[in-house]
Amino acid sequence: MTEPRCAAVSAALHEPQAGTAATAAAWICLEQPGPWGANALTESHLDPALGAELGRRADAAGVRVLLIRRPGHHADTHRPTPRRVYVASTAPGASWLERADTDPRRLLELDFAALAAGVRPGWGEPVAEPLLMVCTNSRRDVCCALWGRPLVAELAASHPEAVWECTHTGGHRFSPTGVLLPTGYLYGRLDVPFARHLLAEAARGRVVVERCRGRSAFPKEGQVAELAVRERLGERRDVLTVRGTTVRHVDGRAWRVDVVDQELPPARPASCGAVPAVPTRLVATGVQRLVPVP
Repeated sequence: MTEPRCAAVSAALHEPQAGTAATAAAWICLEQPGPWGANALTESHLDPALGAELGRRADAAGVRVLLIRRPGHHADTHRPTPRRVYVASTAPGASWLERADTDPRRLLELDFAALAAGVRPGWGEPVAEPLLMVCTNSRRDVCCALWGRPLVAELAASHPEAVWECTHTGGHRFSPTGVLLPTGYLYGRLDVPFARHLLAEAARGRVVVERCRGRSAFPKEGQVAELAVRERLGERRDVLTVRGTTVRHVDGRAWRVDVVDQELPPARPASCGAVPAVPTRLVATGVQRLVPVP
């Protein structure tokens, strides 16, 4: 008997998603057609030495590198043509997105530390509209391709420039998963109407809390804290910052959020083929308004 896919099990158990987003101060998305291996930067048609160096620099600076490709047929012609590159900073209240069509080796000219600090590289053109990168990397987990590729294919008809296939973003069991740029909010259990809603709201500068895994600019506890405050206030603008589990509004208000690590029985696989185990999840147990000191 075939075991159920990890995403189906997670959805059936209503596993919470807050606090499960990847952490990254900035994202680099490099177009690379053709197949992707489990470690896509070094297991694709991209020069593996270049991929390894990009990964090393990104890890050291707190930047995330994704390979991306157009929806549908993605054969690699092996010709040295310029590739689309997107660079995004997820800084709260100051996020930005740039693109360029260039040689992938030019990415080594980037100052990764400056990028993580929110400094624009300046060699691309600004992008005003949001992008949604949907994981379809089956070599990391089959759920990503099984659920992600049909989603992207349908979205491409109405949003041909805004939606791309991408490599691993984490959280296979929440497939289809995606990262919204430039804000760096990650989402799970996507479907076509909801993905269209995400793009429309992001274009208006609004944050969607439903199905949100967290903002990559914040650590895991901060992701949970921010979403808890958004739920409490009904706040959808990009006006919150987080330090630890203290959330501050640009108007001066602040809240301390109690975040605890809880077990979530029963056991389930973290990814397809993994040994089932009882996961733990960060959960907000209280939100307290902080009174300003006179």
